[in-house]
Amino acid sequence: MAERSQTVPEAGNDIGNDDAIGGNVNKYMVFPNGYCGQPKKGHLVFDACFESGNLGRVDQVSEFEYDLFIRPDTCNPRFRVWFNFTVENVKESQRVIFNIVNFSKTKSLYRDGMAPMVKSTSRPKWQRLPPKNVYYYRCPDHRKNYVMSFAFCFDREEDTYQFAYCYPYTYTRFQHYLDSLQKRNMDYFFREQLGQSVQQRQLELLTITSPDNLREGAEQKVVFITGRVHPGETPSSFVCQGIIDFLVSQHPIARVLREHLVFKIAPMLNPDGVYLGNYRCSLMGFDLNRHWLDPSPWVHPTLHGVKQLIIQMYNDPSSTSFNRDAVKAGTGRRFLGGLLDHTSYCYTLEVSFYSYIIGGTTAAVPYTEEAYMKLGRNVARTFLDYYRLNSLVEKVAVPMPRLRRKEKTPPSKHPLLRGLASSYPNSKGDKKSSVNHRDPSTPF
Repeated sequence: MAERSQTVPEAGNDIGNDDAIGGNVNKYMVFPNGYCGQPKKGHLVFDACFESGNLGRVDQVSEFEYDLFIRPDTCNPRFRVWFNFTVENVKESQRVIFNIVNFSKTKSLYRDGMAPMVKSTSRPKWQRLPPKNVYYYRCPDHRKNYVMSFAFCFDREEDTYQFAYCYPYTYTRFQHYLDSLQKRNMDYFFREQLGQSVQQRQLELLTITSPDNLREGAEQKVVFITGRVHPGETPSSFVCQGIIDFLVSQHPIARVLREHLVFKIAPMLNPDGVYLGNYRCSLMGFDLNRHWLDPSPWVHPTLHGVKQLIIQMYNDPSSTSFNRDAVKAGTGRRFLGGLLDHTSYCYTLEVSFYSYIIGGTTAAVPYTEEAYMKLGRNVARTFLDYYRLNSLVEKVAVPMPRLRRKEKTPPSKHPLLRGLASSYPNSKGDKKSSVNHRDPSTPF
């Protein structure tokens, strides 16, 4: 059971006088009010004591309805957005309404068609719930906090169901992915440990380039990519994996990029926050993307390690200013834009939790894990345009066969290279989806 203690009210969109949340629920069985008998099927068991899990408290409102409380980020009650929990001991055809009642954000894509993710033991692929059964509103019963409610019907008694804010991407999954790359023994892929987090998790640094570019005296054009400074922003990990997958591939564009550029990638800047199931903060409650100016080697060791590396790689600081927005002071792009001169450029790629817009239409298409990784692969391809290396990639047009002769297409050395713009998804996701979804009363 989650720990309970006296709450400390927070200004604005707060928890109010409800019991404070001190940790994740651990195999917490919910009984109806006044029930004193033995546990039965249908007495739901909630759990979030697993990697990247988050659910701090459960209250049963009625036979079918439950109020669920997000556990705030560790050491920082300000952020309550990410959730990730399981439900078991269900009855077949048991219908429920879950209310996530203590969101710290007022604006949310849940009001524009986004829906929580679900999977189960027998169906391990994540799916979105039907948006028509998801409601986002301001609730007078919870001190006017914003609440997201969704209806669901359990259909298999032996299954454990898992619900999440967006597709989870854990620290362990990331480690397994890097291990699989390292086993391929590619001479252009280098993995090293740049430092450790407060809880002694690894800050990984990947270098992807031709070995010739690492020889002493070689001229280097460096592309430095970082990701997952905010642990709840899981799409960044899928996009980053897509970038890495493309850069280590045998695609002709990837080969040219490795020959002419040095890619330095730190894919997970906040491994503790990712592991703990936080939304925005590190173990010690810091929003790391506000501490680039003076990161502490003890409190912000991952930022400190990355910053020191960049300074070593670029030891001629200038007075160039990226912008003067005080709200963004201390962010990565602001700091690096001030550190580097006019020959260097700093960008932030923001990707929707929900959907992208197909070019030439207004239709919002919900992202999948594969679509996020495809976006990453396309981002990697754009470096060819950015550095004007297109002429170095041999483009071979494959002639179309004449149908009446049934001729075969002649073999070619390279696959047909398609235009980048046509396959580049738009990352905006602020419009309601027009995609058809299944009814929740049927198996998802």
